[in-house]
Amino acid sequence: MLTGVTPRHAAVRRRGPGHARRLPRHRIRRAVGLTLVAVVGFVGTGAATTYARLQNNITSADVTHLLGEFRPPPPKPDPEDPAAGTPVNILVIGSDTRAGNERFATDTSVQGERSDTTIVVHISADRSRVELVSIPRDILSPQPECLRSDGTKAGARSQAMFNEAYSRGAQNGSETDGAACVQRTIEQLTGVYIHHFVIVDMTGFVDMVDAVGGIPMCIPEPINSPKAKLVLEAGVHEFDGVTALRFARARTGQGLDGSDTSRIGRQQELMAATARTVLSKNLLTDVPELVRFLNAATRSLTVSSGLAGIPDMTGLAYSLRGISPDDITFMTIPNRPYPENRNRLIFDDTAALVWANIANDVPMTTGIPGLEPTTVDPGTADPAAPTTPTPAPTRTPGAEPFTPADVTAVCG
Repeated sequence: MLTGVTPRHAAVRRRGPGHARRLPRHRIRRAVGLTLVAVVGFVGTGAATTYARLQNNITSADVTHLLGEFRPPPPKPDPEDPAAGTPVNILVIGSDTRAGNERFATDTSVQGERSDTTIVVHISADRSRVELVSIPRDILSPQPECLRSDGTKAGARSQAMFNEAYSRGAQNGSETDGAACVQRTIEQLTGVYIHHFVIVDMTGFVDMVDAVGGIPMCIPEPINSPKAKLVLEAGVHEFDGVTALRFARARTGQGLDGSDTSRIGRQQELMAATARTVLSKNLLTDVPELVRFLNAATRSLTVSSGLAGIPDMTGLAYSLRGISPDDITFMTIPNRPYPENRNRLIFDDTAALVWANIANDVPMTTGIPGLEPTTVDPGTADPAAPTTPTPAPTRTPGAEPFTPADVTAVCG
């Protein structure tokens, strides 16, 4: 585990009101206890007999065959959340093999399994928050020994680039072995339990974007990345799947600084725009549309067994139908340059606090100076300021936490 991770009992927890913590009198506790024992005793000894007697009182008949073929469709129950009432942590891995890139006319010079994107998604127990934490691939960290499905092992490393965890696990060709090694590495480093993993084929990401009809994106400055085959003028663009993929991959060229942190920021902006689009189309409340979207999305996914069924995915997604853009937070795990190699990163001290908050299901920026959301007191607003000022960016993706409701770029 990362040095300095706050123990679970030491992290911030919500507490009920004071009167809810007062214990009732001893007599009341005793009476309630005896009542519960009596009820349980009755259920345990008499339920079977009572059920059989009552069942025999009922006369049943099946008339389905008498009703004909043309009937109104029966109401369908809401999808069930398989983990209702508990927080869920999902490891999302963007695996970029560059296989099939001829379809998209992008760079085919890089081959082999590699993890280009790693995100820990935290869904709060009450389904009121979704938090996505990106881990830069260039970050250096210890990595534990990983077991592969063929019985071989990837030895522990005292220090390695984070995305090596995937390639070490997948060395014998199994992407799920790679995911297992990343999951083990994260759990050992952070103390956060990972419930599920999802591997997203970056080329299959194209179908996911096209399934929602494209993504509107604001590009404040021109971008020209020959390596990604991406050319964009400044302004608002409607990204189709191919353009979105190129934008997610772009790292070098005009308008790009070449850093992994900035690329992560652009990927977060793309995910935020996707979230806005999904919410604006009410996909989470329109079950048939949600199933159609998941049908397109799942063609690019490899998932752990707990998420392997469409009903489970649909139920979890449907449980988030009350989410608004303000309730989704993107951030990059706090980091700083590695002193011995400025092209590499290491975890910042505050990273341990972020992981502890996630482990304890409290908002991930709680108690972290500079990361907590700020609010403006309406009484302190400048009365002379225009009521509809020109918007200005309020957050920098990749460097600061932000939500899809924040202004991260201005066009026009």
